[in-house]
Amino acid sequence: MAVPIRIPDAPAPPRTDEAMRAAVRESLEQARRRTLALTDCLGADELGAQHSPLMSPLVWDLAHVGNQEEIWLVRTAGGEAALRPDLDSLYDAFQQPRAERPELPLLTPPQARRYIAAVRERALDVLLKAPLGPDQDPLLANGFVFGMIAQHEQQHDETMLATHQLRRGPAVLHAPRPEPAPADAADLPSEAWIPGGPFTMGTDDEPWALDNERPAHRVEVPGFWLDTVPLSNRAFQEFMADGGYQDPRWWSPEGWAHRVEAGLHAPLFWQRGAGPEATEGDWLRRRFGVLEPVPPDEPVLHVCWYEADAYARWAGRRLPTEAEWEKAARHDPATGRSRRYPWGDQDPTPLLADLGQRHLQPAPAGAYPDGASPYGVRQLIGGVWEWTASDFAPYPGFAAFPYKEYSEVFFGPNYKVLRGGAFSVAEVACRSTFRNWDYPIRRQIFAGFRTARDPRPGEGR
Repeated sequence: MAVPIRIPDAPAPPRTDEAMRAAVRESLEQARRRTLALTDCLGADELGAQHSPLMSPLVWDLAHVGNQEEIWLVRTAGGEAALRPDLDSLYDAFQQPRAERPELPLLTPPQARRYIAAVRERALDVLLKAPLGPDQDPLLANGFVFGMIAQHEQQHDETMLATHQLRRGPAVLHAPRPEPAPADAADLPSEAWIPGGPFTMGTDDEPWALDNERPAHRVEVPGFWLDTVPLSNRAFQEFMADGGYQDPRWWSPEGWAHRVEAGLHAPLFWQRGAGPEATEGDWLRRRFGVLEPVPPDEPVLHVCWYEADAYARWAGRRLPTEAEWEKAARHDPATGRSRRYPWGDQDPTPLLADLGQRHLQPAPAGAYPDGASPYGVRQLIGGVWEWTASDFAPYPGFAAFPYKEYSEVFFGPNYKVLRGGAFSVAEVACRSTFRNWDYPIRRQIFAGFRTARDPRPGEGR
């Protein structure tokens, strides 16, 4: 049971006004560099094409991030006149379904680039004079609206990266492969005990936390066991080899119906065949235009909630609840305090988490020992989004801010919560309180999972 209560959680680092503006500007510019990198690598035809009915044409996303920036930073925060009010309905995600966006009179790539550059120039002028102190209007306090827009653009960058994965054609994105897992990864215990008791879930103090992460509230979580690392491809292939996709015993009725209708038999982008480094019959995967053997030690990726749930049932386990996941990621048993991240309160670094599209695949299971939680659980931040058992619902005392369409309209049993972020997620849009959600059938997202279980009768801890 969750009870609303105002509990201080991990404090955000204090910033001077000058440092705050510099941090805001860097967050905005980092997002823009990524947006341009994801679009400048393709020609106009491919930018305007719809590579999947689930996704927008990349050129729509390109102009959409600028339109949102104009609405919130130029007009709302700055109180300035609109640059292109005629674009508002064209790039409104609720008015324009994704499947219909290719037929809209969209800006061409050159027009979209000029538009977002003009908006950014005006937004940075607003940033120079906007009051960002903690006692300002909530929209401006601690630079919230600027952080919201930086996160929004990075979230669309992740969506555009998913579009690149769905795209057919030669590879245009390149990045180094992750480092191998440390030597101790093979010797890690398979699961970690998370003791029962209360912890503080959500936040009141993270300055750029979004509305669904608030407010902080006390939650009682019984003790449970949690996988030490995300589930690997090797482990998932054991489920496949045992006929897991063909056995309705492991699937919920809804999951089985979807498996049959969609013809699911392996994670998305997997296929049988021979490749440059594979023998006939090995599992291969297509990754951003490259066909390669499935890496056995990498976390499984591109599975829907129903597949994750079926694996957990087959293994005699279950998916963790959202509260269980957050307790494992944030609770410090030594102090009873909820941290900002599993490793503590400092911002993510390349030594702590697999974030920021530094690679185009997750690091091996067991990587990032310095980012482990106090319970010894690794890779709770970065790598792959992790499906949880929970429906997307408001916290007690939730208040929509600054608009209902960000979270409130999605609350309910149709969406399942994902936690932790993935290699595709930027640091600014990922923290231990961050909540993602999607339909349980979705597989194009960069999602995997880890499993949990209740203690067995008589099992002492």
